[in-house]
This record gives sequence, structure tokens and C-alpha cells, in this order.
Amino acid sequence: MRLRSFVSTALAAVLAAAGALMPAAPAAAATADRWGFAYVKDPTVSVWTVLDTTRQWGSWKTAFPGAWADGIKVAPGRFQVRFPQIGAGSRGVPHVTPVNRTGHYCEVVRWGQSGADQIVDVQCHRPGGARDDTPFTVLWTTSSGTVPAATSHAFVQWAGGALTQSYNSTGMGNGAGAFGVGQYVVRLPGVGQSGVLAGNVQVTAVQTNALPRRCKVYSWSPVGTTVQVEVFCYDQAGAPVNTDFVLSYHRDRPVIGSLGPPSYFGYLGTAVGGLTNYNSVFGSGANTVVPVAPTGRFLATFPQLGIRETHAQVVAQGPGSNYCHLTLPWSYTTDAEVDVICFDNAGVITPHRFLATFTSRV
Repeated sequence: MRLRSFVSTALAAVLAAAGALMPAAPAAAATADRWGFAYVKDPTVSVWTVLDTTRQWGSWKTAFPGAWADGIKVAPGRFQVRFPQIGAGSRGVPHVTPVNRTGHYCEVVRWGQSGADQIVDVQCHRPGGARDDTPFTVLWTTSSGTVPAATSHAFVQWAGGALTQSYNSTGMGNGAGAFGVGQYVVRLPGVGQSGVLAGNVQVTAVQTNALPRRCKVYSWSPVGTTVQVEVFCYDQAGAPVNTDFVLSYHRDRPVIGSLGPPSYFGYLGTAVGGLTNYNSVFGSGANTVVPVAPTGRFLATFPQLGIRETHAQVVAQGPGSNYCHLTLPWSYTTDAEVDVICFDNAGVITPHRFLATFTSRV
């Protein structure tokens, strides 16, 4: 294909430059240093309001068991989430996934510290780009130090046309670069399994002016033990557009980066399978996805993972400006059922591939 030919040619130059990009040496602390997740069920509250306590948790709970994440609407489609007692400035990465059947999508505007707390500022849009409210899930995590090679976690922040923040649990340096309008490649060395696609990737657009943006995984592949991810980003018209973004990768550990706890987690990628389908209780291949009506909606089941407070994130994978997110809050008794829906740029429900990840707090 013409696009793939262009991509391959451009990537050669980008990857050569990306290899020189190295993060600061990791500190001695274990992954993750601080983290939190939450579900914004009502994005219209005009005063700080405690978020759904059955779908939030964070590292603050060890020292502050009575504290809860809360949030407030600050403008149309604009909502701030406050994770208590874990403030760490601009470190780490956030992810956000809308929860609706209307094709609304969300990006992160910024994140940072307010007193002892960590704030994640989110902007959401309806199809066409107008700012509008929608429920969403959100997480933030930051890590340092190294972990055993059997599991891995990595993240990058791309901002202003450069790799501005990077973490890799192997201690190696990540690389990133642009090779076209709204087209990027990220390389995460050492975190994968040699020659085999494994783990899970999540990507979230970042737009400091709150303009409508969304990003997805165009493709991802193993290069030895390096995980190479191509990220494509779009505006409200479905046109490629340059934007900031954050990307994270996790293999045999939860999306937040910490492990044991949580001990109940899983992830999957549709039309990929293999080691991209992992369940911490049953191992590889245990999670399932089945289409449900209407066409373009899917039910992902994670057996035995619905334990205590839980969290889910979803990102689209494949060509074009289609996007995917959660249809409604996941349900569970013991098995977790995650309802996913995908759209074309006009907000019409359309089948598409996606990557989903799920974790309990224990």
C-alpha cells in the first residue's frame, strides 16, 4: 500500500533519531510510585463531588484510607478530577476513556499538582467537535526504578514536537518521533517478548487549548524485545493533525504499573490474540470478545477479575479516524464484562478493532 510504503521510508529516519533520545536515569523506587483511577459518572456537578466509590482507588489509600477522589465541572465538556494526597506535578501519564453511546470523545488538557493532590483536567467533545459533557474513566500513574524482566511497564509523553517525558521499567531509553502530519512512532526497548507481540498499549490525546483531538494505535509490532507503536491522531473532521499525546505499555502487570497488588487484571486486543490476551488468574487466551447489537458494539469478558474496586480503559487500533470507547460502566459479579462501542468520524456506530485493559485494586 502507498501509505505503508511512505511509513516504512519515513520511519527509518525517525527511528535513527529516536534511538538517541534517552530519559533520565530511573530512581530506586519500585513501579508505580503513585497512581489513581476513577469513574466520572456525572460530569455536570458544579461543586467538588466524590466520584463513584465502587470504581475508584489509588495509592493514597495506604496512608489515607478515608480519602476519596472527587471532581468538578469547570466549563462545557470540561471536568477536573482530583486524586488526593498523591500530587507529583507534571510527572507520569494520564489516560481517559469516554463512557457513552453517542460518540463523544475526550482528551486530557493538562495534569499537575494542587497542594498535596494531583489534578487531571479533561475536555470532552461530541461528534463534530463541540464541547459537551460525557461520563468517562480516568487514571494517572507515575513510576521510577526497574522491575524484573518477566513483567514490564513503560510510558512516554510527546509534547511540542518532542519526547518530553519517558519511563521504561528495564532502565533502557525510549524513543519517539514524527514521520508525517499527526503520525508518530514510539519505541519501547526491552519491555516486550522477543519476536512476539505481547502486552497492551493505551494512548490518549493531550491538547492544552482544549481543541478536539483524539489519538489511536495505528499499528504495533515486536522488534526483538522492543515494542514499536505507530500512533495516529485526528481532529474533529477526521483529518490527521499534530497534537501532543501520552502512551503507556504494560505486560503481565496492570495498566497502572503496580503489581501484587493489584493481582487481578487483564487485557486484550481484538484481531491480535496470542500474548496480547492475558488474564492474571488464567493466563493467556482466557478473555473473550463477542459482537452484540448494534453492529460495532462488543462485549469483552475478563473471567474472575471483578474483585473489589475496578477500572477499564479502551483505545482504537487500526487505520482511519474511527475510534472506540466504553458503552456503559462495566458490570461484574466475579467475571468482569466490559461493553465497548466504536464509531466513525461522524459518530455512526461502526465495527473497528480495539485494545482494552481492566484491573481490580487488589
